[in-house]
Amino acid sequence: MQKNKLALLEYLENFMSENRKNRFIEVLKNRTNHFTIAMEDVYQLHNTSAVMRSCEVFGIQNLHIVEQRYGKAIDKQIAMGAEKWVDINQHQDMKSCMASLRAQGYQIIATTPHNDSCLLDTFDVSKKSAIFFGTEIDGLSEEVMRQADGFIKIPMVGFTESLNISVSAALVIQDITNRMRQSDINWQLTEEEVLEKRLDWTRKTIKDIAYIEKQFLNSVQN
Repeated sequence: MQKNKLALLEYLENFMSENRKNRFIEVLKNRTNHFTIAMEDVYQLHNTSAVMRSCEVFGIQNLHIVEQRYGKAIDKQIAMGAEKWVDINQHQDMKSCMASLRAQGYQIIATTPHNDSCLLDTFDVSKKSAIFFGTEIDGLSEEVMRQADGFIKIPMVGFTESLNISVSAALVIQDITNRMRQSDINWQLTEEEVLEKRLDWTRKTIKDIAYIEKQFLNSVQN
């Protein structure tokens, strides 16, 4: 299976520039699944899109979304193409989302300014973690708060108790990914994950991809 995917990738890469191919390789060197972000019922659509953009900029490959109440689509103008490069995982409810993440080895970390949370700069980046962000109005649900393995907050010294969710997410993502890359933990994608993303991104780049892949299959069969 791995050999077939490599052969397909090599074939498809003939239909795009060498610069594009090398750019994919360079970007994937900084991609990670060590951390992932989860968003629960974020009311304002542009915030979901902005968080996706922060994930892409700082190298987080997977974003998890639970939209039970509002169910809006991604704002592509604000995401500015990030939806092509970040994997969006939509879940029916928070229970299934957390179960899926735990099955993948993630600890559940809730962001909240209202309890004895760990401060952002002392958060242990060595553990595989899913960072949860809630609504701008109500924060995270009781279900997440009750089942979370830990809590994290951004230190603030002003009168205002909270930041806009897209700002909070950007600050958290930038801090933890920066410290992660400075550590000696194994945070990069596996070879198999890199191959999957190279194939995915290459497919999204090439026009008439269905026809071209059909040509490849015909050449292999013949």
